[in-house]
Amino acid sequence: MASFALALGTATKNQDGKIIEVYFPAPLLNPSDELVNALSALTDYTSGNQVIEVAPETCGAISEAFSAADASQAATFANKAQQTTQPLVLVILENDIKPASVAEGFLKLQLISHRLVKPHGVVLDGLFGLLHNIAWTNQGPIDLPELPERQMEARLKGETLTVECVDKFPKMTDYVVPAGVRIADTARVRLGAHVGEGTTVMHEGFINFNAGTEGVSMVEGRISAGVMVGNGSDIGGGASIMGTLSGGGQIVVSIGENSLLGANAGLGFPLGDRCTIESGLYVTAGTKVTMLDADGNAVESVKARDLAGKADLLFRRNSKTGAVECLTNKSAVELNHELHANN
Repeated sequence: MASFALALGTATKNQDGKIIEVYFPAPLLNPSDELVNALSALTDYTSGNQVIEVAPETCGAISEAFSAADASQAATFANKAQQTTQPLVLVILENDIKPASVAEGFLKLQLISHRLVKPHGVVLDGLFGLLHNIAWTNQGPIDLPELPERQMEARLKGETLTVECVDKFPKMTDYVVPAGVRIADTARVRLGAHVGEGTTVMHEGFINFNAGTEGVSMVEGRISAGVMVGNGSDIGGGASIMGTLSGGGQIVVSIGENSLLGANAGLGFPLGDRCTIESGLYVTAGTKVTMLDADGNAVESVKARDLAGKADLLFRRNSKTGAVECLTNKSAVELNHELHANN
């Protein structure tokens, strides 16, 4: 019984008994038929995409099934889950289709943050409408209608219930901290971000869900939803990349390898390898760009979208005329290795 993904996790429910979030410490991609069959025999799973509530007393046998499939981390969690009082759910996705539940959506977001799939590697259609705003607090996620009462209860105990944010997406680091990264302000990296090994996200850097970096990058600007940044590329302070939720439409805006988006610059079309956009320059897909030859003479005028994916380009603004110009990028971008020493 082939499946796309599965995971066992702890769920948080609201007062109506509805799941509002799920933590999956060890999701599995493309699990073996033997594992799926073993879990089917232990639970109510039949076929398709299902969210199954699991009793703690079943977790010992589930742990053995994970161990037999060489899924040691999942086996360890299932073994420890025998003692929990939290609701447990097993999510099995036979097909990668539009998520139909909060649990399915959270599994897919965590597949990305665990680096098991890359942005655009799973179907997330309708996810934004499926999730709703939650108060993410120092006492866990709380459904907003329940927040005032929980705040009062905390104060009556002499405690403070700290609301860290109100959002549909929690911060990634409450679920997974990928190996080999530095994140100066964890609230600025949403669950569902793909943070490549060797990436540094500074205080003003931001990575949205279904977006991220391939490998070594310095992120001091904004990587919007749907954007992927190639290995060795640098996002300068205050820079912005237009995503599918911020005006980019259906165009997948990306940055190739070893490219530089200068401080306070902006990008609205796919940038190729070894390219540079100078500081303060925002280039959208429709920006008129004057192409220059090796002697600095104007050759033709094109729209930036016509240069999508092309390598070794330098975009700058003419200080006299204000025209956006493009010429061959003669200097390769090299990141500061000391700044990227994450281990």
